[in-house]
Amino acid sequence: MIVVGGEALVDLVPAARPEPSGTTELADLSPRLGGGPYNVAIALALLDTRVAFLSRVSEDAFGRALVDRLDSSGVDLSLLQRGQEPTTLAVVGLGADGSARYTFYVEGTADRVVADPGPLPAEVRAVCLGTLGMVLEPGASRYEDLLRRESARGTLVALDPNIRAEMIEDAAAYRRRFLGWLPDVGLLKLSVEDAAWLAGVELGEDPEEGLPAVVAAAREWRGAGPAAVVLTLGGDGLLALTGDDEVVRVPGVPVEVVDTIGAGDTVCAALLAWLEDRELLSPDRLRAAGREAWEGALGFAAQAAAITCSRPGAQPPRSGDLAGWRLNS
Repeated sequence: MIVVGGEALVDLVPAARPEPSGTTELADLSPRLGGGPYNVAIALALLDTRVAFLSRVSEDAFGRALVDRLDSSGVDLSLLQRGQEPTTLAVVGLGADGSARYTFYVEGTADRVVADPGPLPAEVRAVCLGTLGMVLEPGASRYEDLLRRESARGTLVALDPNIRAEMIEDAAAYRRRFLGWLPDVGLLKLSVEDAAWLAGVELGEDPEEGLPAVVAAAREWRGAGPAAVVLTLGGDGLLALTGDDEVVRVPGVPVEVVDTIGAGDTVCAALLAWLEDRELLSPDRLRAAGREAWEGALGFAAQAAAITCSRPGAQPPRSGDLAGWRLNS
């Protein structure tokens, strides 16, 4: 089983186009269920992978909807905590040019007061953490304790920082904390933009120009502990730094993009599903995985992400949608 820990929240997205002034009527806001870890858990379940979600979810209407979707998707709810605290909200504002601006409402919300569940069941083979769950206290410290405890007992820890810079009050402190996690991380997955932010690298207008500097930083991070580091490159595909310090890159899958919501979360889930199916979910086995295995894993993840991008919102594929990339092929 894989355990995914972190926030479940609701995005409030304008359902109407903004007026010329750049404003949108609040009555047109439409709720969408989300949160990076929440999306990863659902994507894993839809890929027929046993997964449990560890978080604290409100008992309000939004929280009930979040839990109902987890349940209907096949996610194990045995580690889920419930509480009277409200659901975290992310209000999305659209400017006249269509650009998104996020305002988070997180004070006193349910997911940030998650309790430490104690030792996880022996059957857990991997733990996946990230996004706001590793930022907002006191929950962030509880997830950090879980990360270190599970790593010490040999569980593969996957980390996707999924940076939300507007929620990080002290960037330098967060970057130091990130480096402190690496010795206990087995698989580090992050977007090239997040990697650049963590490394203090400017990507510029052409991300390919800044990519060597980002890869150099990723190589240093891998040397600090992770068995592998995976970078998502948007439409340009994915790149992995393997345990042999080899760079493996696959192209993106051409698709008519509706939006990219949940694409990175789908990548994370697809990688874990692929590796679990091939019994590679341990730090030692992952470190020993060769080029062929990584080309297969990255190709599967690229295909899954393309399907998510072809749909509105975070709607990851089911295993049957990936006929050309079956997990057991």
